[in-house]
Amino acid sequence: MVNLQLWETFKESITAYTGLSPTTFFTVLALAIAFYYVVSGLFESPPPPRPRSFEPEMEPLPPPVQLGEVTEEELKVYDGSDTKKPLLMAIKGQIYDVTQSRMFYGPGGPYALFAGKDASRALAKMSFEEKDLTGDISGLGPFELDALQDWEYKFMSKYVKVGSVKKSVPVTDAPIPGDSSEASGTDAAKPLEDGPLESAPVESEENKPKEVVASTVNADVKEE
Repeated sequence: MVNLQLWETFKESITAYTGLSPTTFFTVLALAIAFYYVVSGLFESPPPPRPRSFEPEMEPLPPPVQLGEVTEEELKVYDGSDTKKPLLMAIKGQIYDVTQSRMFYGPGGPYALFAGKDASRALAKMSFEEKDLTGDISGLGPFELDALQDWEYKFMSKYVKVGSVKKSVPVTDAPIPGDSSEASGTDAAKPLEDGPLESAPVESEENKPKEVVASTVNADVKEE
């Protein structure tokens, strides 16, 4: 009852002081408050920037290191398992630094099995089989060779070449043609070091001095 009397008194005061009905008064009051918040938001200063310590900092990639010519075994240590070493991959015997694409060629990436190898055959065939992880591209078809060429162009334009894969040449014991005759001729002309001395060549009758031949003929005549 008391509250109702206070409300009636308040409405009469609004009408008496503003000349507006209570409904109109509260509507104008709500619009004024909304307008105030809109205008104050336009002139509000931006929030202060966050300290730099909270921002993630990306470590700069080290410059590519030129390796020169390395073997396939030496190339395997650059497969990304050691984060302190560059991530390398070879195509057609040429080694490229793919460290900047670690998300693709590093451990856990979709092409991680190609890292640290010459995967020319696997790239040409788009194969993920272990037997194709080799640089041997013999027997590939024209479409596969074109696909490999596209990969090579991509690597040449995007990554830095840092070396090449040393070709392994199989060593055989088979004699080289032509060496046997030369060796035998050399051995034949070579004097024996431990054997007996060669006898002096016997002079033929034609090579004897004429005086010796004549004396021999005279001796034969006298005996007759």
